[in-house]
Amino acid sequence: MPEKQARKSSVATGRGDDGTTGLLFGGERVFKDDPRPEAYGAIDEAVAALGVARAELGSKGQDGSLARTIDRLPELILRLQRELFVAGAELATAPEAIDRGTPGRTRVTAEMVEGLDALLAETEAAIELPREFVVPGETRLSAALELARTIVRRAERRAVAIRRAEPRPGDQVVPYLNRLADLLWIFARAAEQGESRAATPSRAEPGPPHGRHA
Repeated sequence: MPEKQARKSSVATGRGDDGTTGLLFGGERVFKDDPRPEAYGAIDEAVAALGVARAELGSKGQDGSLARTIDRLPELILRLQRELFVAGAELATAPEAIDRGTPGRTRVTAEMVEGLDALLAETEAAIELPREFVVPGETRLSAALELARTIVRRAERRAVAIRRAEPRPGDQVVPYLNRLADLLWIFARAAEQGESRAATPSRAEPGPPHGRHA
């Protein structure tokens, strides 16, 4: 009997087996460790980390433990995930094709940055800010937001490297990522306070000297 023919995957094309990948709007393929795939790859990681935060919020919503003070976070995080796809698309576009991008869909706009500024001001006004650096991990939700924040910072650094090599007036990707990282830090604090938890300070409280007993 003839052997059954292996089913082909609609996802795995095999074109990247040589270590290269394609950019948006065509053009030459680049290696996967090129600055652009490094940048939009970090964006992809940030979207996934935000997905963990959104899933945690979903669980809280189902069991009724989602605090009223953060009940908008699920929709806001989904909005940020979608906006990050826009930033990723712009970073995946070759320099010669940048003008083919669509504002708000494949190119970050000044309005998107302004939207983050508004959320920053609104959320910051509703919480108590820590007076020093904090250690992530007070709650699962805030930890997921902090993880996403650090990944966004990495994406920002990669985007800065690209823009230094290819200066382009009016670029909004770096400002957007900068504001987003700040916003996620604020969201993490709001998440902690929504669960009546205080952020853990980075410095331990001074204890009694060794060898001394109360």
